[in-house]
Amino acid sequence: MSALDAFPITRRWPAADPTVIQLYSFPTPNGVKVSIALEELGLPYEAHRVSILDNDQMTPEFLSLNPNNKIPAIIDPNGPDGKPLALFESGAILLWLAEKTGKLLPADPSARLETLQWLFFQIGGVGPMFGQFGYFYKFAGSRMEDPHARDRYRDETRRLLGVLEKRLEGRDFIAGSDYTIADIALFPWVRTLRDFYAASDVLALPEYARVMSWMETCLARPASQRGMTIPAAN
Repeated sequence: MSALDAFPITRRWPAADPTVIQLYSFPTPNGVKVSIALEELGLPYEAHRVSILDNDQMTPEFLSLNPNNKIPAIIDPNGPDGKPLALFESGAILLWLAEKTGKLLPADPSARLETLQWLFFQIGGVGPMFGQFGYFYKFAGSRMEDPHARDRYRDETRRLLGVLEKRLEGRDFIAGSDYTIADIALFPWVRTLRDFYAASDVLALPEYARVMSWMETCLARPASQRGMTIPAAN
């Protein structure tokens, strides 16, 4: 018996090594945030593929860990006070991993809060708006006679890209000279605009030169290269 046996999700996705972090995810922009962070931090973990294509996230086992039926989620067997920690919401997971290791988040209180505000900018703005744009542009567009929704989210996506473009003026990364969880939260969404939604032309992505250069820098990191494909297809 291990401490993880108390979590119903492990009955569907059993842990091969219950002493390491268990990641339940799928390689979406939100999902890869956590796998990239785990790779950057060098923390041992197991990745379990929760296929949103097969509605795995709606199963009772997954809902026992995240009642909001969204990936990613984790169980860290070595949480606060050495007790197992079950956690969902990608931003909360990134914050926990950074605080657990003392990496990817500045120690200085002001710099820490500055980083966190950009993490929350992604969670509250970039993720929802980019995702809605992608839905109406890539998936629902042919079924819509009125282009208002698509245009609304296109314009808001461009506005948010403009915020990032301004922020990156004179900076290597979102929080300054150091790579942080704010970068990890944001760059997969920009990549998705270009590569998955194929929206470079409609969004005029080359106009955001600093954003695109920063994204390529983030993508080129070895941990990003590994994390972007985790969990792998079965």
